[in-house]
Amino acid sequence: MRYNTILKNRITPCLAALFTLLLIACEDGSGAKTIKNTPKTPVKRQSTTTKKAPPKPFAPRLDDKNAIPFLQQFSAKNPESKVRLKTRFGNIDIQLYENTPYHRANFVFLIKEKYFDGTMFHRVVPGFIIQGGNSDSNKVMQRRTRIGRYLLPPDTRKGHRHHRGVISMPSSAIDNPHKLASPYEFFIVQQAPGAYHLDGNYTAFGEVIAGMDVVDKINAVPIDKREMPLHNVIIRAELLE
Repeated sequence: MRYNTILKNRITPCLAALFTLLLIACEDGSGAKTIKNTPKTPVKRQSTTTKKAPPKPFAPRLDDKNAIPFLQQFSAKNPESKVRLKTRFGNIDIQLYENTPYHRANFVFLIKEKYFDGTMFHRVVPGFIIQGGNSDSNKVMQRRTRIGRYLLPPDTRKGHRHHRGVISMPSSAIDNPHKLASPYEFFIVQQAPGAYHLDGNYTAFGEVIAGMDVVDKINAVPIDKREMPLHNVIIRAELLE
């Protein structure tokens, strides 16, 4: 009886210890308890995003030597001929002439370069013309520098006269006996029926097809002694086709 009691007292703790070990092993299958919410070292992943190369210039910097060859190639690949000039007075829609290819291509090129956005109708001669494409803004001057410095030869033998609504290109302000055109500026004839004394000296390269009432409104704005509007008439330009 005493032997059985001693044996029982010795076996019971052993069984208890064995049972505890089995219980721990069953909790995670490896004999170790799983500890939840343990911070883990993040795995660094290689970025799949590739850096985009800077956009290539739309054109080489233009000068008097490469401007015409460039515009010849540009004209063949960019046939657009309808443009819209947006102002606070409304829109002026213009149809560019196909048979003045360099002047048409130059105008389309400058629109695609966003050159005209932020320029102004900087000269208004009542009862005669409104002239645009210039500005005293540094941004506009920077665009001219980026695009280049060049002049366009006149193209005055295509039969286009300076009727009311015709868009034409003024000659450069420099000493210019051949009437080479300043490529960044243009004027629209407001005079009725036209300003025919300009024929043969300046290249008419398009005409207003909608918005002559806007031209008339701009031509009536107050101006200073330099023929500049007292309040800026800002231009934004876009292609219609």
